[in-house]
Amino acid sequence: MSIMIPFGKSGMPLHADLSDAEILESHVEELKAADTEDGLVLAAMADPIDSPRLRELAAGKKTCTVIISDHTRPVPSRHILPFMLAELREGSPDIDITLLVATGFHRPTGKEELAAKLGRDIAEHEKIVIHDSRDASGNVQIGVLPSGAACVIDKIAAQTDLLVAEGFIEPHFFAGFSGGRKSVLPGVCDQVTVLGNHCSEFIASPYARTGVLDGNPLHRDMLAAAKMAHLAYIVNVIIDEDKRVAAAFAGDAVTAHRRGCDLLLKYCQVQPEKRGDIVISSNGGYPLDQNIYQSVKGLTAAEAAAAPGAVLIMVSSCSDGHGGESFYHALRDCVSPQNLTEQILATPQDRTRPDQWEFQILCRVLCKHPVIFVTEPAQRKTIEDMKIAWAPDVDTALKEARGIKGADAHLVVIPNGISVMVRESA
Repeated sequence: MSIMIPFGKSGMPLHADLSDAEILESHVEELKAADTEDGLVLAAMADPIDSPRLRELAAGKKTCTVIISDHTRPVPSRHILPFMLAELREGSPDIDITLLVATGFHRPTGKEELAAKLGRDIAEHEKIVIHDSRDASGNVQIGVLPSGAACVIDKIAAQTDLLVAEGFIEPHFFAGFSGGRKSVLPGVCDQVTVLGNHCSEFIASPYARTGVLDGNPLHRDMLAAAKMAHLAYIVNVIIDEDKRVAAAFAGDAVTAHRRGCDLLLKYCQVQPEKRGDIVISSNGGYPLDQNIYQSVKGLTAAEAAAAPGAVLIMVSSCSDGHGGESFYHALRDCVSPQNLTEQILATPQDRTRPDQWEFQILCRVLCKHPVIFVTEPAQRKTIEDMKIAWAPDVDTALKEARGIKGADAHLVVIPNGISVMVRESA
């Protein structure tokens, strides 16, 4: 028996005896409806949740900013944006629309990446601005978050007559779920706000976990930022393993998003019968496995399904490298993950370092588990610089893991670690 693990734009086969292994997968495919992707989005927009239709919100407005996802997110924008743009112009034919790319703390999205994501027609004919969290002159303070951090967002979002967003809902390793309020924070916020929200105290919270919204301190700040920014309307979708729209939600930024999260929770929860001595996970393939930074997400699914001291195998192409200079250097230059963790936990909110949250979570995993990354060969040195073991393919990694844990080690395989919320074993 073999199984295909998502890897880049194709996949990587795992050839192993899986007769005694547990395979944990999302059941989102059960959401598939008779309607088309476009039909699902149009139906959601025709009956928005706790909101007037978008065309009604646009009436009388001179400007509108639509927050859109960046190159790291598999949001099927081609099936969302055309309908949002059409309704906006139906409500206000002369409305001046700007598409604001929510890069958060990521690198800027390139022109070809935008064309691939949006379709060339939208990419070439609509007004598109790439948010820059590091450009203080392009951002403006609109309030103070519950955490005490300043809420500073892109001026284009702050100064528009109507602010709306597209996005998708998936489990998120510290914000609970993606989508909704995350379009604003971290999507279009200044670095001072992102750093304040992603502080070590919040990341260390037991509520800052996959699938958890209630009690989550990061989520609380994010909701406040979206409210201060007057995010008026969203179109969010749930996607299946083929990254196709499986369900759509439109309307109020809080309640439409929560409706989607509640539905997804019914299909994304998985529970191992026994925690794994070896756990294999992935980041769901392209575009989410473009770098090591993003791959920490899928790794936390393996962490949640693992027995103490288990070997974790992360399958991720990482074709774009490490994904963040500060992220890379923090691990490369530290004495040990344990020592770096101590430094992070002693860092106050107003001294949060760029990418600190990502290496804080990676260190949390490395302090408890041996980790093997399976990436493209070009990334071997980078992986090893970051004090992580490397293997050229998942079969080799599994052989090495069995050498550590024994031939009878219980194996858990999570083909797509991004798509699931792992509950405690029975």
